[in-house]
Amino acid sequence: MRIIIVDDEIKALQLFLSQIVDIDLEYRFFKDDKAAIIDFAKKNELSGAFLDVNMPNINGIELARKLVQIDRSIKIVFVTGTNVKMEQLPEEIANNVIDIIYKPFSTDSIEKALRIISKKKPVLTAKMFGSFDCFINNHIVQFTSSKSKELFALLLALNGKSLTMSQAITYLWPDKDVDKAKILYRDAVWRLRSVLEDISFNCVDFQRALLVLDKSNIKCDYYDFLEGKKKIADESFLSSYDWSLDFENEIYMLTQQR
Repeated sequence: MRIIIVDDEIKALQLFLSQIVDIDLEYRFFKDDKAAIIDFAKKNELSGAFLDVNMPNINGIELARKLVQIDRSIKIVFVTGTNVKMEQLPEEIANNVIDIIYKPFSTDSIEKALRIISKKKPVLTAKMFGSFDCFINNHIVQFTSSKSKELFALLLALNGKSLTMSQAITYLWPDKDVDKAKILYRDAVWRLRSVLEDISFNCVDFQRALLVLDKSNIKCDYYDFLEGKKKIADESFLSSYDWSLDFENEIYMLTQQR
């Protein structure tokens, strides 16, 4: 487990260190160098961040926004002397904030937050050869529409590449009028977002007319194949979807090269 602690007061950092010295984790202290913090977060997978709220060069809440944009599963703990309430937090980070600890903090409050952070992130497993299905905690994911399921399959097939609305329409609704297709796209996006929220698996960055998949906690047979860990069986790739033929050609070429 790796965390960062951000506080502009050296004494606060030293006190924090004395509280966690016996806990099995990897940690990194920062004062208020925003660029260094963001750079570290981009290069290292973080389980959690303990952030002061009011610092000379950083606002902790704004920093939390940036960290959540980098890793939507990161857990945030605000450690502050400011009277900040959960209900006052911006919607973008509210689901990531697990606690607000007020200074002077206690060992118990720190340990409680660390126990929550240390819980393993859920892993989603996707079966992409043959019929397409997803599983989380050994339970099948129930999509509320066939198109939201197909949209997620397309995101997985793109292997982390971003998907624009126009690209999605070309793949999923090639024969529809553009205005009608946009309505169908928005409905599929809304339904997919609802499904992922229901299973508490935040792996898609839903931007305006753009979707980006976070692969970090996703396992699937297709990714294993691309990495050379799996040989393909007789089953075809995403056989239910016509657009999968584009990917079948790539799979065939890779198979011939091996």
